Amino acid sequence: MSETISGGHLVAKALKAEGVDVIYTLCGGHIIDIYDGCVDEGIEVIDVRHEQVAAHAADGYARITGKPGCAVVTAGPGTTDAVTGVANAFRAESPMLLIGGQGALSQHKMGSLQDLPHVDMMTPITKFAATVPSTERVADIVSMAFRECYNGAPGPSFLEIPRDVLDAKVPLEKARIPQAGQYRASTRQLGDPEAVEQLADMLAHAEKPAILLGSQVWTCRATDAAIDFVRALNIPAYMNGSGRGTLPPGDPHHFQLSRRYAFTEADLIIIVGTPFDFRMGYGKRLSPTAKVVQIDLDYRTVGKNRDIDLGIVGDAGLILSAAAQAASGRIENGVARRKAWLDELRAVETAAYEKRLPRQHSDAQPIDPYRLVHEINEFLTEDTIYIGDGGDIVTFSGQVVQPKSPGHWMDPGPLGTLGVGMAFAMAAKQARRDKEVLCLFGDGAFSLTGWDFETMVRFDLPFIGVIGNNSSMNQIRYGQAAKYGEDRARIGNTLGDIRYGEFAKLLGGYGEEVRDPAEIRPALERARESGKPSLINVWVDPEVYAPGTMNQTMYK
Repeated sequence: MSETISGGHLVAKALKAEGVDVIYTLCGGHIIDIYDGCVDEGIEVIDVRHEQVAAHAADGYARITGKPGCAVVTAGPGTTDAVTGVANAFRAESPMLLIGGQGALSQHKMGSLQDLPHVDMMTPITKFAATVPSTERVADIVSMAFRECYNGAPGPSFLEIPRDVLDAKVPLEKARIPQAGQYRASTRQLGDPEAVEQLADMLAHAEKPAILLGSQVWTCRATDAAIDFVRALNIPAYMNGSGRGTLPPGDPHHFQLSRRYAFTEADLIIIVGTPFDFRMGYGKRLSPTAKVVQIDLDYRTVGKNRDIDLGIVGDAGLILSAAAQAASGRIENGVARRKAWLDELRAVETAAYEKRLPRQHSDAQPIDPYRLVHEINEFLTEDTIYIGDGGDIVTFSGQVVQPKSPGHWMDPGPLGTLGVGMAFAMAAKQARRDKEVLCLFGDGAFSLTGWDFETMVRFDLPFIGVIGNNSSMNQIRYGQAAKYGEDRARIGNTLGDIRYGEFAKLLGGYGEEVRDPAEIRPALERARESGKPSLINVWVDPEVYAPGTMNQTMYK
């Protein structure tokens, strides 16, 4: 008799071929054959307490490893619970596969348990969404979904697999099983060579250039190319999203606090891997007289919301390397000329830093949020992956916290999803056990997915959690006060005074409550030394708002 194989085992073989070594899941009867396959293929199964966490963890795994993440959830509510995580990955350009269960094909349209039109729901927020029609095609379509994750800018795919398709066994020789490395081509595109030459010429003539290194610099693993580019051409660099950490703090080309000034005064602005969305004021914050160049993996992003002078579609690393090489023979005078421009920006940077410094050292109680994020920044090492999950408190951290290494900053991305922190910490620590993981939560954000702290304990995934607790959804509270007055500022946004340090202890981790700013650093040290998942609950002043919160365009 010929050897047979089940649909679930074909899923596991396809995951293995893609290099996936862990799935994040919440169990359900529709999907358990996948678990059985994963056991045979040596793929770890991490089971969480909410499907949103599974999807966020798959997103986080992709960001950390550069490989696609995978979450497996059951049909109906299992899949709908994961929608937020998929949507977040879609806006953040994160390659992941969500596999959802589905009722048996033999019960199609009969009202089977947890039957929903998953593919219709997922199509607008994925790069590919499909139903697997037969057991023989399971591995083939899983591989197809992974391939589509890398079509242009990366993103998520979704597959639903009917229960009878997943559980059935077919002769092994009839199943199409794509082989590792033989069903995906390289996605590293250089871009139009003429456009690269044009960029080199623009660089040669620029007096005051500036560059923004966005998330695609990390997606493309273009750190070295970006560093060589800014140093060789003597260009001030600003970083956002996963691009943070491309240059280490203290590097003469690393700038953070003078971006608005630079983008107002520059004569050449290069935007790499960042769309002109709300974070960029839809492109309106750039000088109207500057030449603007946009480099992106996705053709649809280039020139969207704002006219540009030059657009180049392709891999950030290849394009920056090619442009630097093309400019090298015609740039020497320009490099020397730019010293005054860098000195000008450094003066603006220093003035902004010194203006804020007293608050970073404030001894006020309740604690000034600037003091908290300052202590966190001082606490980070070169091996600390920093995660921000929250509204107002994370807006503070964006001004102060500087990751020391590439790929060591994680935030939700442009969807602005709260609740990613626990899942991102889970994925980061599971994928990189040699790294320290620190997550700053708002108390509102932590409340959304905080029960998966227990998952961190159960799988022995130590991390340092810090909660900036103001017992409020303070970013929204500010907007309500500004729009409707203080007497209506606390409608629908005020939380209880929760001692999250005790919550951590309840679930088997390490916890502390901190009300004195002098105790922040010692508490962080004790959390590090505990070797456990931890929560340091820091009570911050609820009457203090981040400048970014007060400048939000949605309230104006």
